[in-house]
Amino acid sequence: MFTVTGGDWDDLVADVAAGPADGTGDFSDERIIVNMGPQHPSTHGVLRLILELEGETVTQARSVIGYLHTGIEKSCEYRTWTQGVTFVTRADYLSPAFNEAVYCMAIEKLLDIEVPRRAELIRVLLMELTRISSHLVALGTGGMELGALTGMTAAFREREEALHLMEYLTGLRMNMAFIRPGGIAQDIPEGSIERIGAFIEIMDQRLPEYDKLLTGQPIWKGRMEGVGILPLEACLQLGITGPILRSAGLAWDLRKTMPYCGYETYDFEVPTATEADCFARFRLRVAEMHESLKIMRQCVSRLAEPGPVMVADRKIAWPAQLALGADGMGNSLEHIRRIMGQSMEALIHHFKLVTEGFSVPVGQAYVGIENPRGELGCHLISDGGTRPVRVHLRDPGFVNLQAMPAMSEGSMIADVVAAVASIDPVMGGVDR
Repeated sequence: MFTVTGGDWDDLVADVAAGPADGTGDFSDERIIVNMGPQHPSTHGVLRLILELEGETVTQARSVIGYLHTGIEKSCEYRTWTQGVTFVTRADYLSPAFNEAVYCMAIEKLLDIEVPRRAELIRVLLMELTRISSHLVALGTGGMELGALTGMTAAFREREEALHLMEYLTGLRMNMAFIRPGGIAQDIPEGSIERIGAFIEIMDQRLPEYDKLLTGQPIWKGRMEGVGILPLEACLQLGITGPILRSAGLAWDLRKTMPYCGYETYDFEVPTATEADCFARFRLRVAEMHESLKIMRQCVSRLAEPGPVMVADRKIAWPAQLALGADGMGNSLEHIRRIMGQSMEALIHHFKLVTEGFSVPVGQAYVGIENPRGELGCHLISDGGTRPVRVHLRDPGFVNLQAMPAMSEGSMIADVVAAVASIDPVMGGVDR
């Protein structure tokens, strides 16, 4: 840092007025390198953006990742297949149910087993509830960074409703480890149908407020319309999926194009747009929340039918899990204690499954599902043992972050924040 006083300042002003020493009078080649971060423009972790500026125009943009690396994939290689659930659920921590589901579905593909219908139904319910919760965070944090603080407070108010329901159904607000290989940990508690119905009613009342609060708001539209444009051709070249791809006009949603978990039996639409800008992605996420509520309503109507929530395979399921749901006892802890206390064989078998785990046949499998940000994939390799040889997650945030330079270069520096917010990358999933 320096200061200029007296005649020195006058000389500096004169030099600037005279222009470059070569006499061209052109300062256009002078550029500034700015580090935006390491922090996240939309607070989804720690991201560093290196921006080359010409005035306030971004001429080059690069993203630097790795600040939130936790070694989740590598850690899974030292745990049993079931224990791996508690690791992968913490990758994209805003969408834990999807991480758990895709990991367990890949294991089930290697085992060549089919989970019970009720377990599949509850998985769908939890995933759609998580989709709503994640979209609310995307809208709330993105709105906060663009100055729409009321939109942020409203979004997080609704997210609390979603997390309260998740806690009631699974016991935890986030990182539940509730979805397990072969089904789910236990059936949902009594009174769940009423609680789910109350949540849907609240969201039906409050989601239209976003249209009144943001969609028609001129400042909000001015900050987002025509900003961060990524046309369909660029999306396909970069492997972009999720709301970014659908905002460019392609109705690609794995729930429809490659159905899983019985999604082909649900009635819902895949919203699309053609503007391919930040505002289109905002509107799509709001529309997708309505569709998730539609799916949750159908789940409620199907939950009345009882059934097991874990595959009937003693090599995989714990004895207490096999007992639950088989005789209508639900989640009774007393029932679990009775099963474990009366059978020494069951107790020993339970102990071995918990400590050693079950074996998975030799092979490899890939499963892809549609999470709030796009295609979430899980690739597993097994050598026939009780632990995976390799666990790899294809996180859509990692792939979609490639679009940041294409969205930002040539725009104003203030628009970079809007572009990154519309990508909605969660750095826990990006870095893993």
